[in-house]
Amino acid sequence: MQIAHGNGTVLSPQQRRERNRREMVDNILEASRAIMREEGVAALNLNEVARRVGLRTPSLYVYFPGKAAIYDAVYLLAVRLSCEGMKRAFAEHNDVWERFRAALETNMAFALEHPELYQIAFERSVPGFVPTEQTMQAAAEAFDELTAIVRLHLERSEFSPGVPFEVVYNLMIAMMHGLTTLHAANEPHLPVGSGRYGSLIPAAVSLFKASWGTEQPQTSR
Repeated sequence: MQIAHGNGTVLSPQQRRERNRREMVDNILEASRAIMREEGVAALNLNEVARRVGLRTPSLYVYFPGKAAIYDAVYLLAVRLSCEGMKRAFAEHNDVWERFRAALETNMAFALEHPELYQIAFERSVPGFVPTEQTMQAAAEAFDELTAIVRLHLERSEFSPGVPFEVVYNLMIAMMHGLTTLHAANEPHLPVGSGRYGSLIPAAVSLFKASWGTEQPQTSR
């Protein structure tokens, strides 16, 4: 027996089961993320997850073998969404310093909008949690793709730091996550670009530009 999908496509029983499974997996992840936002990333409780998605707790194991597997899936989702946002930030600007500013703002916005994702991806918020080798490989591929894009943009711009790219990139990451972490920890209720640390983004860009910009100050004759 075949059943029509909402868009008119006829689904076989196997396709329908696969669709239902994907929907339940999405529901479990969304419920898990909601609990992490409300109670803290390390406070994930399978009984509460099951209650929110309308399952008995043992039935969760049909979809995830345990709590670590849920954390694993959330971690990979966090990495991919973060990298996609950063790539868009770089693609929307032509000037290297505008790209850097956009990257700082995008990272901070991601942490404020999705604190549970930011914490599991960039902070050690869950004691004992280590992503699986397969997930780490997928995450590394996402980070490598982003790094390659950043390298390409820097090489094409008027940007002359005189130091290896890895040093520039790592220092930018340290500045980006430092400002984000301080803002999220102290003033998460304030929007990006405001507050004690959020308002430092323009100054951070100016520091890098003063050190590595190619524009030379004019001297009087």
